[in-house]
Amino acid sequence: TGLGGGDQRLQDGPLRVRQVAGVRSPCRSHPSSIADFYDSLLEERTLLSELSLRLQSASNLEEAADKALALLLEALGLEAGTLWEVRGERMGALAHRGVDEPSLIQVLKEGLPYGQGLAWEVYEKQSPLFTARYDEEPEAIPALKALGWRTLAALPISSPEAPRSRRVLVVGQREEHLWRKAEVELLLLACRTLGLGLERLTGRARHQAVNRLFLDLLEKPLEALYPEVLEVAVRHVPGAEAGSLLVLEGGVYRFRAAVGYDLEGLEGVTFGLEAQLLWYGRGKEEALRGEPRVLSAAEHPIAEISHETAPPEVMDTAGRVREIQANLCLPVPHKDQVLAYLNLDNLHDPQAFGEDSLEAARFLAAPLAALLHESQTRKLLEEAALTDPLTGLPNRRAFEQAFLEELKRAERYGYPLSLALLDLTGFKLVNDRLGHAVGDQALMKVAEVLEKERRNGDRPFRWGGDEFAVIFPHTPKKGAVAASLRYARAIMGLCFDGLCLGANIGLATFPEDGKTPDELLSAADTRMYQAKAQGVAVLA
Repeated sequence: TGLGGGDQRLQDGPLRVRQVAGVRSPCRSHPSSIADFYDSLLEERTLLSELSLRLQSASNLEEAADKALALLLEALGLEAGTLWEVRGERMGALAHRGVDEPSLIQVLKEGLPYGQGLAWEVYEKQSPLFTARYDEEPEAIPALKALGWRTLAALPISSPEAPRSRRVLVVGQREEHLWRKAEVELLLLACRTLGLGLERLTGRARHQAVNRLFLDLLEKPLEALYPEVLEVAVRHVPGAEAGSLLVLEGGVYRFRAAVGYDLEGLEGVTFGLEAQLLWYGRGKEEALRGEPRVLSAAEHPIAEISHETAPPEVMDTAGRVREIQANLCLPVPHKDQVLAYLNLDNLHDPQAFGEDSLEAARFLAAPLAALLHESQTRKLLEEAALTDPLTGLPNRRAFEQAFLEELKRAERYGYPLSLALLDLTGFKLVNDRLGHAVGDQALMKVAEVLEKERRNGDRPFRWGGDEFAVIFPHTPKKGAVAASLRYARAIMGLCFDGLCLGANIGLATFPEDGKTPDELLSAADTRMYQAKAQGVAVLA
């Protein structure tokens, strides 16, 4: 061809050309004249130059794919084409041209299921396929075969940055067409140019997604950010179709986001530092470098490894570990600790993660670490703003937020909610006679008592001065009275140089004592002062 080696320099796998039996494909390897050769070469270079310009002018993958299809179909005189992209269990269409039959439109809308169609065969083998007898292909799509399509070319779109292609170009026509060698070589060269252009846009999209996460950090709470972090990773790491995010909280890792799994079922599972390193399967030093690792079900028993670190009954159901064919685990380190572990999974293809997946994961590691560090720092600052510095209990501002949230839940789901306002007796005497330092110690001891005596679900707060509050979710008045009496008795046991404390507690319950925060607070406050006037511990 005069192009320096023909098709062998343009793809990793063998070139497969399936023509009609007994008919030899025409070939332009020996043009009739030097002029014909140079005309052919000029046309080829002109087309590739125009393709490069169109790709450079595109702002996203879909636009680039559409522009490329339009040019290639026109240049080759073909009827239709689709640029497919592997998205987990399906191939989705980045763009399509010349497709108007309802049955094919439906295929494009739904995507190609895993393993169905020549596009999947080309993806698996990473080698191009040219056929002039599509209706005889065992992997032919029924909707396309039913319409009498004969000619098809399917080519992997690779680049130096992504040698294992995740995208497949499919072009063709209904009528039988014998593929000339010049056409084959032109498409192979075009796919290399297309791969470079799409990879550039893929990198840009990855950067833009991370930048959006940092912008969202300024506007959204941390809990809303975790799912976004995971969704960005699943979308931008090649091969991923599901995943989970484990975040370090209180010395253990907890599931804080999931795609494709039951997050509610996973939230009760925690992992210690050593258990998480066991799942990661590499040393602490590699984890602190943020080095991703890949497990393939073809080489490792993924479910058995998971069962060593977490309850099988949870991981087999909520975590679907027996379905995972490939796992990419990315530690997200900051300084001397791993803030989180990002797990990305493929449930169909054991070879889903390649070098391009690892590179994308490595790219995400540093910005995700900075993002999670900033998020947790902000959370600590927010918690500090909502925490009483003396007692360590949530403060009045925290109470107002929590009470409104609990009241909305109680109203929505129809369960009772009780509130206690607590005023200390004897505190002024302790403060005046023994000094403010002992007074502060007394308040800290009261907070310790409230924390020690509280039932699971009770939420104590420092209201201000020598007043405290407790929210009792899912608790009717009778249960709140019993809990409040327990608090009052415990506080009565606190004495300082012979001066003992006590408490007067006023109770209010939703919905009988009120349906708004103001109504319930007013009722509890009034009863607290009535309890003080009557000299009783609890008044409901």
